[in-house]
Amino acid sequence: MNAPRTRVQRRPVHGVLLLDKPLGLSSNQALQKAKWLLRAEKAGHTGTLDPLATGVLPLCFGAATKFSQLHLEADKAYVAVARLGQRTSTGDREGEVIDTRDVPEQALAEASLAALTQRFTGRIRQVPPMYSALKKDGKALYEYARDGIEVERAPREVQILELALSDVSAEHGFAALRIEVSCSKGTYIRTLGEDIGAALGCGAHLISLRRTRTGVFGEERCMSLAELEALPEAQRQASLLPVETLLPHHTPVMLEDENAGRFLSGMRRRGPWADQPAVAVFGRSPPVLLGVAHVQAGELIPERLLSPIEIGQILESRNNPVAA
Repeated sequence: MNAPRTRVQRRPVHGVLLLDKPLGLSSNQALQKAKWLLRAEKAGHTGTLDPLATGVLPLCFGAATKFSQLHLEADKAYVAVARLGQRTSTGDREGEVIDTRDVPEQALAEASLAALTQRFTGRIRQVPPMYSALKKDGKALYEYARDGIEVERAPREVQILELALSDVSAEHGFAALRIEVSCSKGTYIRTLGEDIGAALGCGAHLISLRRTRTGVFGEERCMSLAELEALPEAQRQASLLPVETLLPHHTPVMLEDENAGRFLSGMRRRGPWADQPAVAVFGRSPPVLLGVAHVQAGELIPERLLSPIEIGQILESRNNPVAA
């Protein structure tokens, strides 16, 4: 007879965990594992990574989930390796090989890679892959793909900000290309690898993919699930960054007690502020994030606000970090 499962006692947790997502887990599986380790009541992420991909995945807890959407718009950076001469059904190593071709002798020559770099840098158009979470008629494209149904997809414009290509065949024992890319949101790196392979005339698919940066968050600041789990439970919450970490490009505004209270109730405040489209509003005493707003014609206009309960919990965890 199986022993009854121990029920996890959830608690209010507020902040951002910069996770180095492991290979093989979906973004949601990684999120649920971190949520369980932190015993957090509420959590979300800032955009998905494929199970094949590793790397930077900011996870938001509690009040931070109110601002997670802001990072869907952030530029990203990746490092990938593409195997040349093979196309797969999914554009990566998880799919079946559907086409095999010889790799042209000069495909990985310096001049060829320089021409490819120039061709695929700047604004380019991509056809979203069938194995993606984009939806048609309320159904994800990958669901159609699993049923063997091909859906027509309109090309989308994305921007490749920086691109570096290098021959790494000697490391892998077959023709392979390392792709280092900085790009706009919505860029499919699998598709980029496939398009580069098509341009070489031999096809390609990704055998590895790592996200090294999303917005201002780089891989050097991340921690793994194993590192989080190895911490004493009382110290895990100390690994979280403050909620305002998600607002690096917001102009800070400080409010005194009376104005802070009224702002939190949704009231506009008037002050000597220049027009600003994105403002992070803080209470001065004690210093704590109240929410985000914009300034127009000298008025501070609330947008997303923390609740008084959330603010109280953040201050309590700050004052008693081990007890939290």
